[in-house]
Amino acid sequence: MLMCCSICPPHMRLCVPPKLFNFGSIRPQYIFPVVQWRIQDPNVCYFTNCKQWYNRKVCGQPTVITYECCPGYEKVVGEKGCPAALPLVNIYHTLGAVGASTTQLYTDRAELRPEIEGPGSFTFFAPSNEAWAALPTEILDALVSNVNIELLNALHYHMVNKRLTSEELKHGATFTSMYQDFNVHVHHYPTGIVTVNCARLIKPDQHATNGIVHVVDRVITAISNDVHTIIDVDDDLETLRTAIAAAGLTAMLETDGHYTVFAPTNEAFEKIPQETLNRILGDPVALRDMLNYHILRNMQCAESIVTGTPLETLQGTVLEVGCDRNAMTLNGKAIVTKTDQLGTNGVVHYINELLIPDSAKTLLELADGSNVPTATRLFVEAGLHSHLTGSEALTLIAPQDDAFKGGESMTPALKTLLSHLILKERLSSKSLYHGQELETLGGLKLRVFVYRNNLCIENMCIAAHDRVGRFGSMFTVNKLLSPPTGTVMDLLKNQDRFSVLVGALQTAGLTELLNQQGALTFFAPTNDAFNSIPTAERNRLLRNSAELSRLLKFHLSEGLLVSGGVSSHTRVTPLQGERLELGMVSDRAKPGLNRAKPANRAKPGAKPGLNRG
Repeated sequence: MLMCCSICPPHMRLCVPPKLFNFGSIRPQYIFPVVQWRIQDPNVCYFTNCKQWYNRKVCGQPTVITYECCPGYEKVVGEKGCPAALPLVNIYHTLGAVGASTTQLYTDRAELRPEIEGPGSFTFFAPSNEAWAALPTEILDALVSNVNIELLNALHYHMVNKRLTSEELKHGATFTSMYQDFNVHVHHYPTGIVTVNCARLIKPDQHATNGIVHVVDRVITAISNDVHTIIDVDDDLETLRTAIAAAGLTAMLETDGHYTVFAPTNEAFEKIPQETLNRILGDPVALRDMLNYHILRNMQCAESIVTGTPLETLQGTVLEVGCDRNAMTLNGKAIVTKTDQLGTNGVVHYINELLIPDSAKTLLELADGSNVPTATRLFVEAGLHSHLTGSEALTLIAPQDDAFKGGESMTPALKTLLSHLILKERLSSKSLYHGQELETLGGLKLRVFVYRNNLCIENMCIAAHDRVGRFGSMFTVNKLLSPPTGTVMDLLKNQDRFSVLVGALQTAGLTELLNQQGALTFFAPTNDAFNSIPTAERNRLLRNSAELSRLLKFHLSEGLLVSGGVSSHTRVTPLQGERLELGMVSDRAKPGLNRAKPANRAKPGAKPGLNRG
């Protein structure tokens, strides 16, 4: 009573043969063309080879559940499942029973029938009826009109002179076909999908008395060229061919392997600004990185992709290879124009856009490709273009758009500020440490602060992963730089809202502490905070130096804490009294119950302004 089921779009249907229900022996995990299996009733199961089938989508299309009898079984009226076992027949008659009647017809025309009805043991990768119908008319006509040679050769290429179950179709395996010893190439993917020459097995393991039939979704053709030859003979890939030769990659693409090449057409190269293209073509390191970014370490047929999957390239970073209905996608874009051009050492997919990895880009190109358009425009307007397009080892600090007020115009002060957002060495955020000083093009030293929840350079905290270009790196940050200037006392004296506090610090004898070099954070009460205290009590407090000193030290803590280092329940120890617990209200730090503004940095410490004391 065996019944099979698939949970896939119509083009992804799969039936599992009875032998796969034998759980008595241990088999490699990928032998089961399932990610999930469920028992519904006794001897009635359903399986699927659709990755993450519980999402009910494959390549963005809703999936359906289709039940059918497993090979060699049929239904009996009044009984559950498919209890009736059918007798095995030879390959010829099996073809007619499994949806490959067109293949059966062509075996008659090519006079192959006696061979697949007679003695022997064969594996037949039989194209489905739909596969023959999908062939271009001129190709099909050429095969059928020359049945004794071309059609017979084509059918023999679909055959192997021994019985091979799907269990034996291992990933990366090759088997000698019955046509002039040309190999067929098998790949068995983690999703459970099995391909032969990139044709997907849609009904595997259809047993016959003299072999086995695997129904495939396309007609396969003999492979004689390697990947480089495929590129070499196509005029649409002339620019790519020249670039491969210049980068010294020709020999690699001629050797044995299982490469996937996303081959940009001439049109793809023409879309790139000439200046950018000339720079990359003239830089062997950038050129090699760019080309290797188009090559995967493993062979990926289009049929193997059922959802977006990050795959490692020879360049070292990843491409997200996915699908959208019938279109193959790269990094979410449907730019693949031709798929599955199979070679002896891999597969080629044509694309109409050139993929340029970060490692082949200038700093300006990195900024152009990030969500920092305002910063990018201002860097150029500030006359820093040459630094961002040259070969200097630099690090660009690029604030996000919401760090700006909007409508910024270039001024001498802004130009100076922007020069402090370019560091004079190439850095990785992973190499930064607390207390480190970084020198800018403008000559300023910026400090690094490492917190549990953030990594900050002065008041700017890193908001995205590093982008590493050809010569420089880029940090995206959440704020515009507020350069450290003067001491804490200098900052307080320069702002009228702290006039009461300045007098209180003088009375308490704390001015020297806030003028000296060191690392302090001051939660500074504003005039409004002092004025919120009843007048008599405030006047008494401001005359009592000892009590005033204790109170103000409760607002001071050792170490620099910028607002980016504050998260829920951040605790700091003040110079006097119990610990303070900080939190965040919107983007503002909040010590205890008292709301604070984000930190202003002075050389000795940080100084959030408190509105209440």
